[in-house]
Amino acid sequence: MALDFAAGCIGGAAGVLVGHPFDTVKVRLQVQNVDKPLYRGTYHCFQSIARQESMLGLYKGIGSPMMGLTFINAIVFGVQGNAMRKLGRDTPLNQFLAGAAAGTIQCVICCPMELAKTRMQLQGTGEKKSKRKLYKNSLDCLVRIYNKEGIRGINRGMVTTLLREAPGFGVYFLAYDMWTRYLGCEPEDPYMIPKLLFAGGMSGIASWISTYPVDVIKSRLQADGVGGVHQYSGIKDCVRQSLKKEGWRVFTRGLTSTLLRAFPVNATTFATVTLFLMYMREGEECSIQDPEAQSVQLQPLQPQTQPTSM
Repeated sequence: MALDFAAGCIGGAAGVLVGHPFDTVKVRLQVQNVDKPLYRGTYHCFQSIARQESMLGLYKGIGSPMMGLTFINAIVFGVQGNAMRKLGRDTPLNQFLAGAAAGTIQCVICCPMELAKTRMQLQGTGEKKSKRKLYKNSLDCLVRIYNKEGIRGINRGMVTTLLREAPGFGVYFLAYDMWTRYLGCEPEDPYMIPKLLFAGGMSGIASWISTYPVDVIKSRLQADGVGGVHQYSGIKDCVRQSLKKEGWRVFTRGLTSTLLRAFPVNATTFATVTLFLMYMREGEECSIQDPEAQSVQLQPLQPQTQPTSM
């Protein structure tokens, strides 16, 4: 159990390093003012940030997901594994339910983490060196929000996070289970790693597509209040105003960068987890057959297996 937890943390960290620039682009596109847009699209946003704020601008707010990574992986792996054991049978429905349970519970860490990440990503937009930094780092961001708005402030966007994470993780685990079964990811297969990379990447894409409109609303609610001005009174008001001003396309804003991020992030995560486990368990079977070691589905025909988090 501890080894799989360590593998998940290392794989998740690798995924964050690969995918964070795409996440920064996604957030900037989701929350930019439609009347005075700074960016024309994904490529222009990426190019503008790199030119105006340097490449480090693409990694703004990375401290928050890195800090929350260990806790999120612990929750996801633990809850999903225990849920599969409780449910008993390794069926598509149980994979979805166990994933949904894991996604729901990890929101306790995920919501404040993403709030800090979003605020940090928006800080100093268009500036190579911010003249006035409101937040020193992700932790300082959360402390300042808590001092000003209390517990409710640092949990801003919790409902939309729940609406995204529960079905999102359910779809993720279900899609991964189906892809690995279809591809036949057997441990003796010389193409096992490429197959796992593909399965993980496609599962991440399926998960994001299924819940992306909710993510747009979540980002807008968590960005609301930056600069002291609150634009939305709640979820319904955010949806209403967004649809009125920008139409249904608002729910696809930033989707390209998200999907570009989803595949390499999940592919990197799975490759790292797999190689770590194979190295640490040299001489043992690559398929995780220990009933206590269920954090990576290396052999899809084994019951109660699960992938890493998104």
